[in-house]
Amino acid sequence: MRFAISIPQYVSDGSFDPAALRRYLTRAEELGFHSAWTGEQPLGTMPHLGPVETMTYAAACTDRIRLGCAAFISSLHSPVHLAKSLSSLDQLSRGRLDIAITTGGRFRPFAAFSVEPDSFVARFTEGLRLMKELWSEDRVDFDGRFWRLSDAAMEPKTYQKPHPPIWFGATAPASLQRAVRLGDGFFGAGSSTTAQFAEHVRIIRQALHDQQRDPAGFPIAKRIYIAVDDDAARARERIAASLDALYGYFGLRDLAPVAVAGTPDDCVRGIRDVIDAGADMILLNPMFDDFEQMDRLAADVLPKLR
Repeated sequence: MRFAISIPQYVSDGSFDPAALRRYLTRAEELGFHSAWTGEQPLGTMPHLGPVETMTYAAACTDRIRLGCAAFISSLHSPVHLAKSLSSLDQLSRGRLDIAITTGGRFRPFAAFSVEPDSFVARFTEGLRLMKELWSEDRVDFDGRFWRLSDAAMEPKTYQKPHPPIWFGATAPASLQRAVRLGDGFFGAGSSTTAQFAEHVRIIRQALHDQQRDPAGFPIAKRIYIAVDDDAARARERIAASLDALYGYFGLRDLAPVAVAGTPDDCVRGIRDVIDAGADMILLNPMFDDFEQMDRLAADVLPKLR
């Protein structure tokens, strides 16, 4: 079982504290977290730093911890630009990058990104294929529906060969089966309940069997929005308010059931339920008091799970 921690990205205008983020990342590495993860939210009322920029800063502040984004909404990106950014980051971090990608679902504002709503899945799969070719081939000839390249080269390649691990975020059965067909692992969303995650894992495992893939080579992770406090009611109230602030812009409310919140023992039980549902790695995502929450989780919760 591996435990990861989120990288704080909620920074209001003018309030970024470089030294505080450096201390947080140094502490995460000292505490032995397997990896530190960002997320992507290009539009929204929550002040949210971009994942590539945040991970680049994190790479400069750390030496060992792996870095990831769960998940890039890659259907909204130019795969050439995204491939270049990620290969650069993998080089700068000396091969510590993990990548998770997702189609993003139909509720995204596709017109803001010049994407036709009926094409986003096709763009997703074609874009992934193009990124993999740019990362692994000296020259690329690509004749796709959305992108065409002739004798194109991209250097440097990713530090990890043939490319960093590619996790898939997904919820629909077809998307989960696509994850097994095209990806290297599955990353359950923080906005999914433990029961929903368990059903997603069931579909993933059936797809692994059907596609004759070794489950041992296909890790499964889940983001958990979490709050630990000796006052359980206060923890639940604060995490509920934070989730409303994060997701309310998209019309998603009352997401408290997706979180794990309460006393240390409450958090142990909630995390253990996710592990029992099939997670190999847990991404712990505090929504406030990031440094204090990380220390409290490391001292009072994780020892009871190891």
